[in-house]
Amino acid sequence: MTTTRLPLRVGEIERRGLRDRVYELILDMLLTGGVEPGSRLSIDTLAKQLDVSPTPVREAMVQLERTGLVTREALKGYRVAPPLGPQELTELFDARVMLEVEAARLVTPRVEALLPQLRDAHELHGAWAQQVTEAMTQGADSTPVTQEYFAADAAFHRAIFEGTANRFLLAMHDDLGALTHRLRQAVIRGVHDVEEAHAEHGRVLEAFERGDAAAAADAMRAHIEGVRTRSMRDAAPQD
Repeated sequence: MTTTRLPLRVGEIERRGLRDRVYELILDMLLTGGVEPGSRLSIDTLAKQLDVSPTPVREAMVQLERTGLVTREALKGYRVAPPLGPQELTELFDARVMLEVEAARLVTPRVEALLPQLRDAHELHGAWAQQVTEAMTQGADSTPVTQEYFAADAAFHRAIFEGTANRFLLAMHDDLGALTHRLRQAVIRGVHDVEEAHAEHGRVLEAFERGDAAAAADAMRAHIEGVRTRSMRDAAPQD
């Protein structure tokens, strides 16, 4: 009689769950601006703050290094990655164009079921865009509402990838997501393109509503290229 061997023991499952939780907590800290670029990340300090052993923190840092959010220096440990440079930005947006244009094309034949979710995401994105504009007009701190605005923006894009039903495209999108968030952190206090980005989303949505795959792909390409131009401008050093 053949005995089936479970691939993971209970202890291994629990350890992986803890590592994933630690990863999410550190990722949230990085993406919400809790630490400055270049800051040292002590594994022991993080372990004490999270009330865990150093092992899941160390494992989480290895994962985060793959996203580009942290860098590892020999004999010195980990640091928060510096802002993306011009060449990295170029490569990031080249990758986004390739993935997002294709996702828009692929999802169009099946987009009807997705339209209610996209309309809701677009409406929420517009509401937060308006709040960002009002906060900046009044000279108030726009950072909290801008974070919500970017979350709504990301939800619109991720819904498209989920709608493709292609797990590999979705995984590639998520891999780029952390770097995209890091770019947003660099410009989050000075974002001025909320109206343009929302209008571009609207043109993508209109193409989906018509069921026009070519127009949806063209609208998505125009949107990503617009974001590229504005991000390069906002991330550039000010004289």
